[in-house]
Amino acid sequence: MPKAATKLDARRKLLDAALSVVRTRGYSAATVDELCAAAGVTKGAFFHHFKSKEELGVAAAQYWSQMTGALFAEAPYHNHPDPLDRILGYLEFRKALLQGGVPEFTCLVGTMVQETYETAPAIREACDRSISDHAATLESDIEAAMRDRALAADWNAGSLALHTQAVLQGAFILAKAKGGPAVAADSIDHLIRYLKLLFEPAPETATRGE
Repeated sequence: MPKAATKLDARRKLLDAALSVVRTRGYSAATVDELCAAAGVTKGAFFHHFKSKEELGVAAAQYWSQMTGALFAEAPYHNHPDPLDRILGYLEFRKALLQGGVPEFTCLVGTMVQETYETAPAIREACDRSISDHAATLESDIEAAMRDRALAADWNAGSLALHTQAVLQGAFILAKAKGGPAVAADSIDHLIRYLKLLFEPAPETATRGE
């Protein structure tokens, strides 16, 4: 294998290791030695690619965005003709991803930002970009659903898109606390019901005597 390809492979291995180790142990508990062991590379290789664990954290957040972005871009919910069905389909897709152990379905950037929002501003900013950019992928469908239903609201598509992420990240925290995905699935179901009521409210009940 060419030397340049070997170097790139080591970097990719370290990023993959970060996704696994950080979601399992947390950013603070994950040591450089442990990350190197999980990646199967030397400490010298680590510091060839990253000046510090913090720099790896920033790169891991960007890598996470690339990996998950490709996954969601190819997801089948985009095929629904109704934009509201696309939004609900997105949430059903998120629910379907609640497979395996807690570290396998929880969010890397959500995990990191909880630990580093004060101590590592560069990681916090990278996590913010990841979460916010992902939320932004929902905005056009939310705007279209609002137009289709002539929905006049004192909120906008961006704020609702971010709210979906707040619920999902909170669901991951509950899953960690309870040790399994059931509570996260319930939270997503509640969010789906909320959105249905928001976009398709039940007709007002006739007042008594009418």
